[in-house]
Amino acid sequence: MTTGDRCEMPPIPLRSTPIKGFILDITGVLYNSMEGTDGIPIQGSAHAVNRLYSESRVRFLSNESTGTVGHVVGKLGRLGYTGIREEDVITPAPTAAEYCKRNGLRPHLLVHPGIRSVFDGLSQEDPNCVLIGDAEHAFTFKAINTAFRHLMKMKDPLLLSLGCGKFYQRTDGPCIDVGAFAEALKYSSGCRHVVIGKPRGDYFQTALDSMGLAKDEVVMIGDDIVSDVGGAMAFGMRAIQVRTGKWRSEWESHEIKPTLIADDLLSAVKACID
Repeated sequence: MTTGDRCEMPPIPLRSTPIKGFILDITGVLYNSMEGTDGIPIQGSAHAVNRLYSESRVRFLSNESTGTVGHVVGKLGRLGYTGIREEDVITPAPTAAEYCKRNGLRPHLLVHPGIRSVFDGLSQEDPNCVLIGDAEHAFTFKAINTAFRHLMKMKDPLLLSLGCGKFYQRTDGPCIDVGAFAEALKYSSGCRHVVIGKPRGDYFQTALDSMGLAKDEVVMIGDDIVSDVGGAMAFGMRAIQVRTGKWRSEWESHEIKPTLIADDLLSAVKACID
C-alpha cells in the first residue's frame, strides 16, 4: 500500500486543469453523525450532490466501517440523498476483505457487527493478522486485549485497520476513532500496521479507476484535513477542506495547506464549476 498522509508540496491551483470528477467524503460532508439516528443532513449538500451527478462524475470515498455499502446508501437515501448508487460508494471493509484473500490472511476481527458479514468468506481459524474497524461499543478492554494476545502469538504480527482516524465528530461532541486503538495495539505488540482506507494513495486510486479519470482531473472534498485533504494532496490531487463535520478553527494554520477552504460542500462545488 502506498503512503499518503502528509502533503509537503504547495497546493495545486483549483482551476489549474479542467475538473471532470469529484471524490466526496460522506460523514461530516453530507451529514453530521448523531448517536441512535441516521444523522442530520448538512444544509445544501443534497443540492450539491445532485448538481455533481448532472454536471460531472462523482464517487463517495469513506472510511465508514460501521455498516455495509448497502447500509450507507440506505441511510443516505433516508437523509434525502436519493440519487446515490451503491456502485458509487467505496468503503474500506470490502477492500480489506479482498486484501486478506489476495494475501492469504486469516483475520481475527475486532469490527462493528454491521460489517462482519463482509468477511464471511474468509477463514478466521488460527489468525495470522488482526483486523480492526470502528467497533464503537465493542471496543472493550477484553476485546482489545484479546486482539493484543493474538498479535503476541504471531511470528510476524500484522495489524490491519479500516482507516486510521484520530477522532470523528458527532452532534454531542468528538469521539475517539479507530486510529487510537490501532496505535495502542501497535505500541504494545510491535506489530506491522497496514491502513486500508484514506489517507492511502491506492484507496484514492480505486475511486479514480471507477470513474476512468486521472488524478489531475479530480478534486477531493472532505472534512478531515489529514485523511481527506492531506491524503489526496500527497497523492497529487487537488483537495478542498470544508468547515463542517470535524472541522477545527486551528486548521486554518495547519501544516497541510488545502487547495481551498470552503464553508460547506455546496460552496466548494460552486467554487469548482460555476
